[in-house]
Amino acid sequence: MSDENRGVVYLGPNHVEVQRIDDPRMETPDGRKIDHGVILKVVSTNICGSDQHMVRGRTTAPSGLVLGHEITGEVIETGSDVEMVRKGDLVSVPFNVACGRCRCCREQHTGVCLTVNSSRAGGAYGYVDMGGWVGGQARYVMVPYADFNLLRFPDKAQALERIRDLTMLTDILPTGFHGAINAKVGVGSTVYIAGAGPVGMAAAASARILGAAVVMIGDFNPERLAHAKAVGFEPINLQNHDRLGDLIEQVIGTPEVDSFIDAVGFEAKGYDGKEQPAVILNQAMEVTRPAGAIGIPGLYVTEDPGAHEAAAQKGNLTLRLGQGWAKSQSFHTGQTPVLRYNRQLMQAILHGRLPIAHIVNATVISLEDAPRGYHDFDNGAPRKFVLDPHGMLKNAA
Repeated sequence: MSDENRGVVYLGPNHVEVQRIDDPRMETPDGRKIDHGVILKVVSTNICGSDQHMVRGRTTAPSGLVLGHEITGEVIETGSDVEMVRKGDLVSVPFNVACGRCRCCREQHTGVCLTVNSSRAGGAYGYVDMGGWVGGQARYVMVPYADFNLLRFPDKAQALERIRDLTMLTDILPTGFHGAINAKVGVGSTVYIAGAGPVGMAAAASARILGAAVVMIGDFNPERLAHAKAVGFEPINLQNHDRLGDLIEQVIGTPEVDSFIDAVGFEAKGYDGKEQPAVILNQAMEVTRPAGAIGIPGLYVTEDPGAHEAAAQKGNLTLRLGQGWAKSQSFHTGQTPVLRYNRQLMQAILHGRLPIAHIVNATVISLEDAPRGYHDFDNGAPRKFVLDPHGMLKNAA
């Protein structure tokens, strides 16, 4: 490493700073030496909505946590056990830390790897309760189990030309695609997506490429709705009234859809502007047709210290589950197993089928400007902020 490592550090609610951080080491979070990892020079690293939950103080994230789980980088050092990637390779890093060996990994459920987190199933970089792996909103980062986790771009020069699109492979695009797959979107589907933030937009892009007939996106934010319309989706303005079925009927002639995707999660708000953590899930059951499907890539946490309801502080929500049961609906939750999708999505990007950077309005800023990016994102900017730690994206297409 030719320069000092700097990273985005969470210091408490609504307080992040870019600071000097330790250089990455080939070690597990508890200090055990490993030979299966690599050190990356971070080419791009994105601000995610789930990072924003921590920054708002809505999780139990500790002060001093280095943030960032959406990482694309160049390999600059390899452990002695690494065989499939080499120095100089440009790679995409799934946000899931996964061993590739346990039962869940072998079944492609890499979001709930059984070995990379001593306290629960599933690991991630720079995230609360996800195993202590150092985050990648930094100049350099260590990635374990490199042969299993890393997706190598076949042509480095071509990849750099499309880096604004390819940087979305680490999380947001596979997460949106996972939501669409679990909502059983297919040719001719009618789809409603809750939330016009970056994940909602990625879910909409995914629904489109899967063949949906109509893709509706609901939000209260007029700027985000305007962007959704500009890139070809049907905006649903939730400020109009609280009868979602009526709003949907105005578009497709019926108050029910085939597929519903929750891209909001536990900080959802109702029509009155107050937090209602279960409102999206209850709306999903209401407006999804009998035998329809609901994909839930939006984040729900086991502990929310900022919740207004005592039950919600422990992740207990008031659901009208009987409605979903009576309609024989299917639900799917949990972290996205990125490795299940990222290679196919890479091909779609490289062959011009999925202009995801345009759809999510990717906006490149410097690493030092990360606090401003968090502030603007929290205020509802219709953008996906991409950090450029080494100034390598300035001239990218």
